[in-house]
Amino acid sequence: MSALLTVAHGIPALLAEGKDNPSADFSDTPLWITVIKALFIFVYLLVSTLIVIWFERRVIGRMQQRPGPNRNGPFGLLQSLADGMKSMLKEDVRPKAADALVFTIAPLITATMCFIAFAIMPMGGEVNLFGHRTPLQLTDTPVAVLLVLAIAGVGIYGIVLAGWSSGSTYPLLGGLRASAQMISYEIAMGLSLVAVFLYSGSMSTSQIVGAQKNLWFIVPAFFSFFVYVITMTGETNRLPFDLAEGEGEIVGGYFTEYSSMRFAMFFLGEYINMFTVAALATTMFLGGPLAPPGIAAINDGMFNEGWWGLLWFTIKLWLFMFMFVWLRGSLPRVRYDQFMKFGWKFLIPATLVWVVLVAFFRGAQNGWLGEGGVNFFGRTFPVASLALVGVVAVGALIVGWWWDSRAAAKEAAAADAPQSSIDPFAGGHPVPPLPGQTLAEPTRTAAAIRSEAVTDKEAIRG
Repeated sequence: MSALLTVAHGIPALLAEGKDNPSADFSDTPLWITVIKALFIFVYLLVSTLIVIWFERRVIGRMQQRPGPNRNGPFGLLQSLADGMKSMLKEDVRPKAADALVFTIAPLITATMCFIAFAIMPMGGEVNLFGHRTPLQLTDTPVAVLLVLAIAGVGIYGIVLAGWSSGSTYPLLGGLRASAQMISYEIAMGLSLVAVFLYSGSMSTSQIVGAQKNLWFIVPAFFSFFVYVITMTGETNRLPFDLAEGEGEIVGGYFTEYSSMRFAMFFLGEYINMFTVAALATTMFLGGPLAPPGIAAINDGMFNEGWWGLLWFTIKLWLFMFMFVWLRGSLPRVRYDQFMKFGWKFLIPATLVWVVLVAFFRGAQNGWLGEGGVNFFGRTFPVASLALVGVVAVGALIVGWWWDSRAAAKEAAAADAPQSSIDPFAGGHPVPPLPGQTLAEPTRTAAAIRSEAVTDKEAIRG
């Protein structure tokens, strides 16, 4: 317990280390330059969305041995633009029972929040723009990452309101399912980023990028990266986690009743959100606009300066987009209860344990847990802290082994249990057996049930 308190008291000192990495300098950025950068981000995301829709259809077509779009424009490049024009010209249908105002506001909330979250992403280094020295980033704050998580939380309102305002059962179920899914996985997503805060000593995106000049955080925070990739797929409702719109269960989810441009706004918001979470992963774990380690060493970091950062940032971004497409083309949809159980019973507890381990590890690096120790890769780690980290790791392994053996014992007991038998006509209608059940001899035959129904009808007529 004393060791835990020692680490807890040392965390403010860790966060103070972020001051060694200066944040982005906006002192020479007038308001009109900021407006130009905002327009650039808007156009960058819109063009990227048009390209990624075409890219997704072509790649999945190749994976499934069928052609993708190849009619409109060279290689079908204008197909996404044609689909957008079709959405603008289609008839806009609204259900009679829908709340007109909320029905219109909901897709706007979903589409606009993703654009705002992209404002704090560092897309490159400092460049000369119309005679002014400005970073390729719209803005930055000391709690920029928390701002992204907060905006993602506001975006959930668009989904909830869309399901409620439609005045229909299936959209309401889809909205509740989607909001529960996104809220659950936002918790694990936020916890996965705590390790990055501890390593960088800051929540500012520009300072986090600066702290990765020597080593990208995907290496020391590998488990956080693994958790974040899972949560960002669930957060964006992408396969295999597109449970908010399971066609076989709830038709189309929360946007079942939407058409025309209102539906296109949800479609746009989904893809912009994919770019946003991919940009956050790039910033937090892959060095943002920093060049890959081998290229970064050329000519004293020449490829880390100026507009080069935009190239590296875009390449890393599209690696994540390919991952989204690859998952959609290769994995089946999971069951909703399995998905929620995985988030609450594995991701969140495992991430909490990981954060504690990272805190102890950082405490060992800063010598909070004793003097002297073992030299490892040029750094000295106190023996007491290393022993404590080892005990926690072994304890986690024991708990995991016990959990797996307990689950295996339950499955074995369920397999050995006698199968229950059911009467298929007990409720008046034939009911198929569930897994593990057998059909018993029905108490009434189908012919008897039909004769009873005929007698009831004759009685009603009489």
